[in-house]
Amino acid sequence: MHDFCFTIPYGLILVGGGIFGYLRKGSIVSLAGGVGTGLALILAGYLSLGAFKKKKNSYLALILETVCSGALTWVMGQRYLQTSKIMPAGVVAGISSLMTLFYLYKLATGGNHISPKAE
Repeated sequence: MHDFCFTIPYGLILVGGGIFGYLRKGSIVSLAGGVGTGLALILAGYLSLGAFKKKKNSYLALILETVCSGALTWVMGQRYLQTSKIMPAGVVAGISSLMTLFYLYKLATGGNHISPKAE
């Protein structure tokens, strides 16, 4: 599975969650954190998709994805430990930790596997 297949939906979920947090509680932190991180992940996903279409790997995108998801795992994990609230801290920390492990796996195995051109 390619990283962009999960990164773009993951980014969209974060953008939606940030907007939802702002609309529901008026939280500027939710808006900035969710939308900012989500847009960075969507950008990284599109960079990776563009590189894949050119039969290349984008390690810059993969590193950006890893850093964003790792930071979210840390921040939301800390928030969950402080508040014990499943929504949103526990859910975002859980999803982000899975995504971080996925990105680390992709980095360790050489990124997206490009199949040789069939002729």
